[in-house]
Amino acid sequence: MRILIGNHIDPSIRARGDMRAWTQRLFWFARPGDLLILCCEPDTAFVDYALSHSGVKRGELTVLVAPAGTWGDRLLDPASLTDAAFVERVRAALGVGGADAVTEVFALWPSAAVARLADALGVADRFPGAAFFAQGGGEIGNNKGNFRALAAAAGVPILPGRVCRSRAEAIDATGALLQASGSGAVVVKQAHNGAGVGNQLLVRDAEMAVDHVGARHLHHLAPGEGGIATYWADRWSWASGDGRWPVVIEEFAPGAKAVYSEHYAADDGTRPTEMGRLLYVGRRLSHQVVPLDGVDKPVRAALLDGGTRLAEAYRALGYRGHLSADALVLPGDTVVFTEVNAQVSGSLHIYQSIAHNIVDVTAESARQVVEYHVPPTWAVPDFAAFLAALDDLGLAYAPATRTGVIVSMPAIPLQPSAPAQFVFCIAYDPAESHEDMYDQLDAH
Repeated sequence: MRILIGNHIDPSIRARGDMRAWTQRLFWFARPGDLLILCCEPDTAFVDYALSHSGVKRGELTVLVAPAGTWGDRLLDPASLTDAAFVERVRAALGVGGADAVTEVFALWPSAAVARLADALGVADRFPGAAFFAQGGGEIGNNKGNFRALAAAAGVPILPGRVCRSRAEAIDATGALLQASGSGAVVVKQAHNGAGVGNQLLVRDAEMAVDHVGARHLHHLAPGEGGIATYWADRWSWASGDGRWPVVIEEFAPGAKAVYSEHYAADDGTRPTEMGRLLYVGRRLSHQVVPLDGVDKPVRAALLDGGTRLAEAYRALGYRGHLSADALVLPGDTVVFTEVNAQVSGSLHIYQSIAHNIVDVTAESARQVVEYHVPPTWAVPDFAAFLAALDDLGLAYAPATRTGVIVSMPAIPLQPSAPAQFVFCIAYDPAESHEDMYDQLDAH
């Protein structure tokens, strides 16, 4: 039996909204006999759908909903995990074997609260990295400022930049990087955020192409030093989390392609798990493809080497579990690394559960999997409506051909009457294109 916990980054580090849908991807990792802990009652239609693909029976799983905390059922409150009554509910759910039956504790986010729950149950030795995470290791391993220091120590290539802990440092670093950069632009990064949401591109030239692969926000700097000072007077609080975290300022890399190398860090070493690429549209993460394609062998080797060095550095720090080393392929095929997500990333369910376990991308004939974010222009009212559209278009996943659409998480509208935002995978023949299936859905 494993204990699987559908949490997200601790709200003490970064505030999140409604994460009910995103955390239910936990079901893709479930195996017979597992105990799942969620922030809400799971979406029945999605659970039945996901388990029909994975082959796990609903009756083979135990699902517990943690007590509603500060965020109700929208987000798992870390404090709820160690609520005395809830700990007893978990202990009772372990059954006859009790703690001895638990083989692993697996959490989407490596929270100190998970370590405390594991300790209360007597299974801390089955939560990899428990001692590190109990002392706030989750924040340490996911801080972009810490990443730059660890990457430099490991000899991993990164973009020119600085880690700033004051507004004065940020002003100085921005001016120096703009002067040294041939692009006339820099990227500002929050220490804790993802998918480019916490990044802002600062540009001098209003005509510059700005569809950057990793910066959701854009700011045109006013001329001279005054423009830099004015920017930081306005944005230091946003960038630093009201002064709680360092701010990373990096040289802008125009024309770069976003890729990643995922690894698993264990007590006895690390191992690579997958590589893939990310694609952005209008500075928003649009889709990602696994396995990695579109790069030559030297790029692949450099990505694997750098990712392995980073995984080993984080393992030496005390981190255990899955991690993703994100990188850019620059024009000329130079690989530079940009961050490490020391957590269960948004890619793990795509390659581990869907691409390898369901589609079997390495079998004959080869397949690839792309996961798309539903664009805000699509008016999808609910999960059933999307499945009906797949049936109408003949796009539902077909095991016989190992092609078609698999919906990755429930389609839960974040507001009443609002279209649902979710993600879905397309399995396809790499000799052909996934764009035809996407275009059919887009037209529908």
